[in-house]
Amino acid sequence: MGNGLFNTAAVLYFTFVAHLPAAQVGLGLTIAGLSGLAAGIPAGNLADRYGPRTIWLTALVLQAATMAAFVLIDGWLAFTLVATLDRLAATSGSAAGGALVARVGGDRPAAFRARLRTFVNLGVVLGTLGAAVAIQIDTRPAYTALILANAASFALAGLIAYLGVPDYPPLPRPEEHRRWSVLADRPYVSFVALYSAMGLQYQTVSLLLPIWLAAHTAAPRWTVAAVYAMNSGVCVLLQSRIGSGVESPRQGGRAFRLAGLLFLVSCPLMALTADVPAWAAPALAVLAVCLHSVGEVWESSAGFALGFGLAPDHAQGQYQGLFGIGFDAGQALAPVVLTGAVLALGHTGWLLLGAFFALLGAAGPSVAAWAERTRSAGEPNAEAARATSAR
Repeated sequence: MGNGLFNTAAVLYFTFVAHLPAAQVGLGLTIAGLSGLAAGIPAGNLADRYGPRTIWLTALVLQAATMAAFVLIDGWLAFTLVATLDRLAATSGSAAGGALVARVGGDRPAAFRARLRTFVNLGVVLGTLGAAVAIQIDTRPAYTALILANAASFALAGLIAYLGVPDYPPLPRPEEHRRWSVLADRPYVSFVALYSAMGLQYQTVSLLLPIWLAAHTAAPRWTVAAVYAMNSGVCVLLQSRIGSGVESPRQGGRAFRLAGLLFLVSCPLMALTADVPAWAAPALAVLAVCLHSVGEVWESSAGFALGFGLAPDHAQGQYQGLFGIGFDAGQALAPVVLTGAVLALGHTGWLLLGAFFALLGAAGPSVAAWAERTRSAGEPNAEAARATSAR
């Protein structure tokens, strides 16, 4: 909910309230995002060594502090420094949180992660509604209250975790374990690369389609809000239903392929909104986003099955650190790719984007099969770690 509050209105606060030029805000966020990538694997290693809850709680406390500090910024340098510290804490929390999710998931990790994602999506929607109130009031106190509420959400999450989440001890690590062993796991690195590139699909709906609808179609402006709400609604309704059935790496590979095929259909439909009358454009946009959202559910389910399932239990933090680095790097590049290449090419760009997603998806089953073969041949994997822990 805190992220829904902050992400919706953050840029407006930095530009209209803190009076930072938009170009400076973009540069500062880019520096912060790239700097934050450095924390993923080291934080994951710490989570594996000392237990994931300890590192996650530390990251939550740091984010509560950095979020609160945003209300005090008085220039670009202070903004960039606070944003960088925030991204370092966020990346560390993501790695440790991923390791914690793997431990809490129990015997049905896929079903647990799908249910967790459903609540995350619902929380973001509720937070977005709260941000809409602050945006409508459009005063400095309203934006300040929004940012402080987000800071409080991190503190509250830390308190809940401290009181209600077990302090799982580190799992035994085999002698051959190394601090950077994830980088030698070629099948896993390959899937991270595929998933990071497929991550362009998230900003296809949140960034590319709104610009397309506003600049190239006759659709009324409320269509942008309608497709965003539809995307969130479909994900909330279907994530648990679909995700709970995608548990093994093989199922994850097939889910990844299916996601690519759905994106292959949805992207041309989004492009066609420019070629229909104003009354038909909203309906076509909603249809395209519904298909795209189903693909998003399959894609995220594949990410859970392979991102967690291929990682050895004793090194989940390290593996989730790399997974987060890859995803964040893809999201950092997405605006440049989508607006600089896809949007510039118009209809052709949409078709190429759909084909790109389909090609990425087609590689999913092969990478999953490769990963299963290497693990059955003796590489560290989750089952081996469980057996070691049991002994």
